[in-house]
Amino acid sequence: MKLFMVCALLCVAAVAWGKPASTYTDKWDYINVDEILESQRLLKGYVDCLMDRGRCTADGKTLKETMPDALEHECSKCTEKQKESSDKVIRFLINKRPELWKELATKYDPDNVYQQRYKDKIEAVKEH
Repeated sequence: MKLFMVCALLCVAAVAWGKPASTYTDKWDYINVDEILESQRLLKGYVDCLMDRGRCTADGKTLKETMPDALEHECSKCTEKQKESSDKVIRFLINKRPELWKELATKYDPDNVYQQRYKDKIEAVKEH
């Protein structure tokens, strides 16, 4: 009977462990996005990481690994804070650093799938 209970607990643990996370890690919720956007050095570091031109910090590496999934699934695993930060970064890149926006879009959306999917949102954040 004890052996059965141990096996049952191990099976439950294995299923729970193998289950995909419902949200991405919340450690990004505590990153000061404004500080990154205001610093050419920090922003360049993240962009270079995402573009495979430079070394990645641990956060940059995780962002790089997560971004394709977030794009494909409309940030469905993002926390509310991550969605707000993402909107802020997109607004900044489109309006203040369009050359970086274009570079990232070319790499992460070469077929223009996400640009079309989010067209209304992109237009809404553009400063005219």
